[in-house]
Amino acid sequence: MTAGDPRALGQLLRVRRERLTPQDVGLPAGTRRRTSGLRREEVAALASVSTTYYTFLEQGRPVRPSEQVLDALAAALRMTPAERRYLLTLAYGPDATAPDATVPGADAGPPPALEQVSPGVLDLVQRLEPHPTLVKGRRWDVLAANPAARELFGDWSGGGERNLVRWMFTSDRAREVYLEWEPEARAMLGRFRLAAARHPDDPRLARLIAGLTRESPHVREWWPAHDVTPIGGEGTKKLRHPRLGPVEYAHVVLQVADHPDHVLVTYSPAP
Repeated sequence: MTAGDPRALGQLLRVRRERLTPQDVGLPAGTRRRTSGLRREEVAALASVSTTYYTFLEQGRPVRPSEQVLDALAAALRMTPAERRYLLTLAYGPDATAPDATVPGADAGPPPALEQVSPGVLDLVQRLEPHPTLVKGRRWDVLAANPAARELFGDWSGGGERNLVRWMFTSDRAREVYLEWEPEARAMLGRFRLAAARHPDDPRLARLIAGLTRESPHVREWWPAHDVTPIGGEGTKKLRHPRLGPVEYAHVVLQVADHPDHVLVTYSPAP
């Protein structure tokens, strides 16, 4: 089984602890608080674990907590369901299963570096024209796109930035296309964090995150906060089309069954 990331787990616990106040969790405020947010002993008491054990977790020591302990910590820190899934991924690795569980194929080794889209999915992407449709891979690279998507977002086949997260944070075009850029960028980074946590040993992902941190002041500010965003199946976005101007699009997100890291996204004008 792939190991988790104790250091990132500790950072997540610390960030969430520092965001809460005693009033948020029904505790008296008290006086002479030298730390921001809750104290470690307060979180430990809320989760019914020892302060020493919780401190080890927050310090990033190689402790393997049970799922019950993590559930208690998630409840104590008022985590959302998406944040709880992220907590499990950091604790147990990409399979997000408890230490005593066995996962078929867990020792099969890393997947091949080259990602390919099956002919059937490629055909579907093209048949969804004129609705902008694309497929993104495990590192959020654009693996396939129809002409409508390339017109809306950019012609990736022409040598443009193929990674959606880097494009979002470093391209002027992204700020033109997304009429509500900041909330959309925050949400994208939160969804990308969930996806990246499933592949902690991928060196290309590590280099991508390091590059984004260097290149984008927004990523430098937001990434340490460990904010995560649930991946929804559908929604709406306000985008600026190069020919049609501002358009509100409804979008649907589909996971490719044979390649769970491949996600198809298709857009159509909202009713």
